[in-house]
Amino acid sequence: MIDTWLNKHTLIHTGATRPPFILAIRDGTVDISAFKRWLSQDYIFVRAFVPFAASLVVKGWKNSDDSDGDVEVILSGLAALNDEIDWFKKQASKWGVDLSVVPPQQPALDYCRFLENLTSPEVEYTVAMTAYWAIEAVYQESFAHCLEKGSKTPPELQEVCQRWGNDGFGSYCSALRSIADRLLLKSSDDEVRKAEVTFLRVLEYEVEFWNMSCGIPGY
Repeated sequence: MIDTWLNKHTLIHTGATRPPFILAIRDGTVDISAFKRWLSQDYIFVRAFVPFAASLVVKGWKNSDDSDGDVEVILSGLAALNDEIDWFKKQASKWGVDLSVVPPQQPALDYCRFLENLTSPEVEYTVAMTAYWAIEAVYQESFAHCLEKGSKTPPELQEVCQRWGNDGFGSYCSALRSIADRLLLKSSDDEVRKAEVTFLRVLEYEVEFWNMSCGIPGY
């Protein structure tokens, strides 16, 4: 099912995984002010991502079998978020960004509100898992692009790209995709439609978030 979506929505998917911000990192022309803006706003997003991931543990516990291993996969990601928040704080200190005074910009607020809505018990496990996979996969594909042969990613940003572009995170995203695909195969047509709409909304929010980071007018 996910393959079908990726082929069907190539344009928006490419926009989410190959945005100007990522391309600027890859070719070594990124404006450091844009990077700092992304860093501060993504910290806000990650803090909102924690309760969403926690809610997914509950959904997985209620809607999957032990043999599926869903809960263990989700928990491994949830456990990593504590380290991720600490990483953001250290990066902010390194780059001179005071996270305590940075106001959330509208794209970040919208994306965080979207995550909060997904924590509702009324949101199906399939739909929430699709969103979880899509959010993580966009970052993995985006930052992995900055590590490919021929890239001119600045040395000082290599660590950032490695955090999400590494093979280990790629394997984790593959595990999430396998869970989502399995759930979609046994879901009703209505759930599949909801999941596809949610997938598209994630891509749209990602594009808006990247554009905000670059300071593109309107964001």
